[in-house]
Amino acid sequence: MDTRFTYDDDYLELFDTWMKDQGFTKRTQQAYLGDVRLFLATLGEKELSTIEAIDIMRFLTKMRQGGAGDAARNRYLSSIRTFFSALIELQMVKYNPSIVVKKSKVEKNSVPTFLSEELLSVFLQSIEGKYQIRNVAMFLLMSYAGLRVSELNRMNVSDFNRGTNSLMVLGKGRKWRVIPLPSEIVQVLERALVERLEARSGSEQPFFVSQFGRRISIRMIQSIAEKQFEQLKGQYMELQGKSFSSHKLRHTFATMQVLAGTDIRTLQELLGHASIQTTQIYTHVGDKQKQEAMNRVSAFIPVGMGI
Repeated sequence: MDTRFTYDDDYLELFDTWMKDQGFTKRTQQAYLGDVRLFLATLGEKELSTIEAIDIMRFLTKMRQGGAGDAARNRYLSSIRTFFSALIELQMVKYNPSIVVKKSKVEKNSVPTFLSEELLSVFLQSIEGKYQIRNVAMFLLMSYAGLRVSELNRMNVSDFNRGTNSLMVLGKGRKWRVIPLPSEIVQVLERALVERLEARSGSEQPFFVSQFGRRISIRMIQSIAEKQFEQLKGQYMELQGKSFSSHKLRHTFATMQVLAGTDIRTLQELLGHASIQTTQIYTHVGDKQKQEAMNRVSAFIPVGMGI
């Protein structure tokens, strides 16, 4: 088999097909394809079997010189690693040269932004319009059950178990998890089902349906959230200039769980994180709250203390 890179998209097409089969989101597919396309452009007609770690390092160095930071560099590397993993599975190469390339160290102590309980309540209560119940149900699931936007998009009617008041969630890597639901969310979901438009597709029954009778898209969910956040900014001056997206609702859920004392392993399961390191970023929220509490106490400590 001729394994030389050509200027057509044969390898990218194979990679795209592999990612679809693995259940990667459309956004991830587009990002990885773009990164790998940039990488391949630096190789000319080099054979697959002769690509070495130094080739990848040269590419990453070029990207850094072009302004890419540590996080962006790591994403390029992740894209290339995934690309070679696909090629190995497709029996086109035997070795992944990117494995020996180390990731850059990225500051992990930044605290995710989230909404306070008051602002979250105002956000949810401000939702109006023809599809009010559908939209409230979506954002309740993000802010009080921790769902991702992509998980709302994939959610089917059959995933909601009214007998056990629970939800089957298809997360990243096509892994399922079960989320027990509070009765308040169950009531909203039941009402959302009553008002739900019938989907045009008969093979699957999406839980959240657009006005056109199709499965609601990720972009539409994000757009609805952005519109609501803009309204919220208009009411609260302290929010002016801050960036809010639908994902902040999931951050809010995780933050509330940490502040309520939920252990890290349980939170990992609820969020559907493959690695506990991803979940641990939320523990910094608790650390910040502790520091603020101690700072308030310090105002009452007598000055000098006889020293």
